[in-house]
Amino acid sequence: MGIGIWELVLLFLIVLLVFGTKRLRNIGGDLGSAIKSFRNAMNEGEEDRSGRAVEGDAVAEKKKDTTA
Repeated sequence: MGIGIWELVLLFLIVLLVFGTKRLRNIGGDLGSAIKSFRNAMNEGEEDRSGRAVEGDAVAEKKKDTTA
């Protein structure tokens, strides 16, 4: 037995009564901007890793050329 639609509606109404619409709007905006920042940071991390891997390969190839 999972949570049904009516239980979710009741839970949403209770949260709405406790926090109010203005505070829920602020919480939603803050949560959205936090998720956006997290995604941007993850994308920057992937770009850094791929750039470093390419630089590492180029350095390894230079070492092979100088030792040969």
